[in-house]
Amino acid sequence: METDFNNILIFGTNIKTENDKMIISKVLNSNPEIEQWNIDLEDIDSVLRIESRTLNASQIIKMITEQDFKCSELTE
Repeated sequence: METDFNNILIFGTNIKTENDKMIISKVLNSNPEIEQWNIDLEDIDSVLRIESRTLNASQIIKMITEQDFKCSELTE
């Protein structure tokens, strides 16, 4: 299956630990509209990458901030 790069959303977060990752994984894994996701805990911006054909950046930001984490879209 090829990746459609138009469906990839990239965010900067303050998710820093494996425990933080476990918290958001429950939310992200339970959403059937998210095809894949990953987070780089070693990156200074803790970059969260999400593949979804239907969700937009605002919806993802809402999901993450509801878990008391900061999240903003990285556009470049």
